[in-house]
Amino acid sequence: MKETNNAYKVLITTSGIGSRLGEITDFTNKSLVRIGNQPVLSHIIESYPLDTKFVITLGHFGSHVKQFLLLAYPDKNFEFVHVDKFKGEGSSLGYSLLQAEEKLQCPFIYHATDTILPNFKIEFDENFCVGSYKKDSSQYASLIVENGSIRQIKPKGELNFDYPYVGVSGIKHFKLFWEELHALYALDPNNSNLHEGHAINNILKKSPFKFIQAKEWFDTGNTTELFKTSSHFKGDLEVLDKKDESVYLFDDFVIKFFHNEKTNKDRVDRAKILKDIVPEILASSENFYKYKKNKSNLLSHTVTEKSFAKLLEWASTTLWEFDNTESIKKQCKSFYIDKTNDRVKKILDNKEDTYCDINGETIPPIDRLLSNIDQDWLCSGKKSPFHGDFILDNILYDGDNFCLIDWRQNFAGQLEYGDIYYDLAKLNHNLTVNHSIVDKGLFNHSTKDCHILCHTTLLRCKCILKEFILKKGLDFKKVEILTSLIWINMSPLHSYPFSEFLFNFGKLNLYKLLK
Repeated sequence: MKETNNAYKVLITTSGIGSRLGEITDFTNKSLVRIGNQPVLSHIIESYPLDTKFVITLGHFGSHVKQFLLLAYPDKNFEFVHVDKFKGEGSSLGYSLLQAEEKLQCPFIYHATDTILPNFKIEFDENFCVGSYKKDSSQYASLIVENGSIRQIKPKGELNFDYPYVGVSGIKHFKLFWEELHALYALDPNNSNLHEGHAINNILKKSPFKFIQAKEWFDTGNTTELFKTSSHFKGDLEVLDKKDESVYLFDDFVIKFFHNEKTNKDRVDRAKILKDIVPEILASSENFYKYKKNKSNLLSHTVTEKSFAKLLEWASTTLWEFDNTESIKKQCKSFYIDKTNDRVKKILDNKEDTYCDINGETIPPIDRLLSNIDQDWLCSGKKSPFHGDFILDNILYDGDNFCLIDWRQNFAGQLEYGDIYYDLAKLNHNLTVNHSIVDKGLFNHSTKDCHILCHTTLLRCKCILKEFILKKGLDFKKVEILTSLIWINMSPLHSYPFSEFLFNFGKLNLYKLLK
């Protein structure tokens, strides 16, 4: 939809809770689920002309939607409508539409927030509804079409139909639309199924709607279709998805999202502390920050033994301090011991952990293993400025200079300093367990054969790292113990089977180190 047309607005209803997506929307709005490099909402907005005026309904995590749009598109024209009933009794798509009536006293396009129509162009000169190729109708309303015109919009689950309805309609006769929707709402204000199709069906008795077929249609409204759509839109990001945070890539900037406002604020504050070794923060809000995009390559894509050694020397002079003797034992105990215990509780909520054989070794339960760690020794850290997630995927390199991204928000509440051992352990972990290997499924989670494949270059880098650590007078065994704890701590944050691999692999390595 690239033609310029100031005669209409586009309505996007983001107010619903996205119940068909399950736990995916427990922490944010369904329109902000990332597809490829960007959220669903961006795919919709960027399919329209640059000067399009948008009306956005807000409800479920509506603040997230508004924050994102104002950060990502500061020059676009948005009007926001707050919907009070977006779940439970009295809520419906029809009710949300009616809340936007005042701002839509003109022709408008209704565009469902879970519909992506790539490369779709349209001349909005009359009423229309968009359909696409046939799918299972259980999840979709459908269209009956005759001679290029809509004859009826049928409810979900109808067996006899011509095309599924994709949730995009052009309402040229807007006054008639509002009249019909008001009349339908008055008949039953608690009808949770009321939507734009019911009003359109009534209008069809008085005014025609043209049928338009979209050659490409991607749905994100249920988990099955979301997975299919995500598989189609391949992005540049190599991150393990988390439910309570996300990252979006644009041409000139990056936007990070955190459900936890304190986490977001600490990230922004730490960027000021880390200064020019991280990208410039361009803007921020309660749950998002936006930083200038560094177009260098991720070191994970280009790493060699030479560039890895260069990284360590750079970090040793630019980031870390090795001569600080001030104790941070209290912070280390909180970060290493208390956090691990909390994470283990989450793991054991979902599984029983007893003595078991992993790769032929009889491994004690996790609590027994943890009790064998010398806590005083482990928590005798080395105070230093830190990154906090010092892995190759968070390091940009242009052949001369390094730039760090996705820094951790704090170390046990501290913003300015942490334990140098944690940065080293994160790097050590990443040389064995990394996104590229995990994405390809090159690991085995079974207790009989728990392993992960490693690239030979990374194995050589691991030797360089060990040599560097020993040369600096640090304890490599402590790094390895922390590495095993990192794997165990990561387990409840990810889905099966990777979660199972992390737990088993972490236990196995911890056991070997403590034997």
